[in-house]
Amino acid sequence: MPHVNSPSGDLTALARAIVDTNLYLTLGTADSAGTPWVSPVCFVADRYRDFYWVSKTDALHSRNVAVRPAVSIVIYDSTVPVYQGRAVYLQAVAVEVPAAELDAGVEVYNRPAAERGVTRLERSDVEGSAPYRLYRATATQHFTLDPNGRDLRVPVAPSA
Repeated sequence: MPHVNSPSGDLTALARAIVDTNLYLTLGTADSAGTPWVSPVCFVADRYRDFYWVSKTDALHSRNVAVRPAVSIVIYDSTVPVYQGRAVYLQAVAVEVPAAELDAGVEVYNRPAAERGVTRLERSDVEGSAPYRLYRATATQHFTLDPNGRDLRVPVAPSA
């Protein structure tokens, strides 16, 4: 993973490396009253903009997305020393992937299945009477931490 030790470091490359090397993101949701909830979910990123995961429809975060689609996400490297945090922070809009987009979403989710050690997803696993659904969060803003160690978020750009 790239090490950034100056403001001129490539923060976009750092952010992409964090996304590329992690299996889980922490998803922040809120219910209709604004009560927050966070959940770790196994994810797949598509172009560093769309983040897919599979969850049960009755999971609290799934119910929250249904009533309040604005979410926050953090993906972080938990292996670095204390106070050397490397993380990507996202503001996003989440949805259950609609039926018309489900084939494409399943294809994206399955691309790195072997490398992640997960079972391939079938469309039938996430539709009809199946208890699971495929979700997608589309990032509207990307941030990482200031490379000088200050608790300051610095915007980074996703890929096109």
